[in-house]
Amino acid sequence: MKSGCVLAVVFLAVFCHGSLSCPAVCKCYSRRMEVVCNDVPLIEYPSEGLPENTTMLTIQFTNITSISEQHLSATPLLQELHLNENHLENLSSHLLRGVPHLHTLDLTGNKLSNLPADVFSHAVIRSLVLKNNLINQADAEWLPDNSSLTWLDLSGNHLSKIPTTLLQRLPNLENVDLSNNRLEKLSSNSLDPLTKLGRLNLQNNKLNTLDASVFQRMHNLTSLFLSQNKLNKLPSNIFQELTQLTHLSLDDNQLSHIPTGLFDPLNSLEDDGLDLTGNPLLCDGKVEYLWRWLQKNKKKVFLAETITCALPELLAGRSVMSLTENEFKLS
Repeated sequence: MKSGCVLAVVFLAVFCHGSLSCPAVCKCYSRRMEVVCNDVPLIEYPSEGLPENTTMLTIQFTNITSISEQHLSATPLLQELHLNENHLENLSSHLLRGVPHLHTLDLTGNKLSNLPADVFSHAVIRSLVLKNNLINQADAEWLPDNSSLTWLDLSGNHLSKIPTTLLQRLPNLENVDLSNNRLEKLSSNSLDPLTKLGRLNLQNNKLNTLDASVFQRMHNLTSLFLSQNKLNKLPSNIFQELTQLTHLSLDDNQLSHIPTGLFDPLNSLEDDGLDLTGNPLLCDGKVEYLWRWLQKNKKKVFLAETITCALPELLAGRSVMSLTENEFKLS
């Protein structure tokens, strides 16, 4: 019994580097080297009392407004830091210099707007989540060249563009979420560095057209979300290189025509993998390609029967699949 108690105390001492304390409003889990401060009355980062051997720290639903390099230096072995749903307005430059082992940083649901240069340098971050903040400009200087990032979430911000210089620093990205922003345009070669990308979410932006070459280097892409934009036309060869694509959402755009050959390269689409609902399709002679493609690939299309004609008035509301060849050729 006594030896067991001694071992337990030694284990805790190793975790806490000589201190069995834990911030009063937090919970410390020695077996997982984890500290959780959840929905507590904090107004400052709780540096004092944090066990030095902490590898995972969660501080959420508090009133903390800033965090600095000095704060994080209290836990030099930190690997995961989750700071979602606080009131963070400021991050210091060189924020991660004291936590070189950090690989996951989640800052969801704060009030961050302008971030300083080098803010995410000095650590081998693989997952960076900045979702639902107030960021209106992304800066290449946030991250080092040849960054280790594989997951980047900038959704729910105020971005109107993504600089190519930032993406050039992220050759290892596998997942990018830029949904729910204000993106109006993607320059033709801006995504070229992202050759490892498997998932790209551009949903709910203000894109009205896309360059034919924008996805030309994305041979590993499996999921592409373009729904809820303002796309009114697409180049016929825009998906030519996306032979691994299993899911494509084009719903709730302004597409009136689907150009001949658009979906032909997409042989890897899974069942219900294509969503085309909510577009104002014009069912004239140009709808023939879509009509024939739907007949052959019905299982690959989500709610295929609900893809309907908006015009001409005579065919408005009709399912494209239900049309006869005479009907759309006479329109």
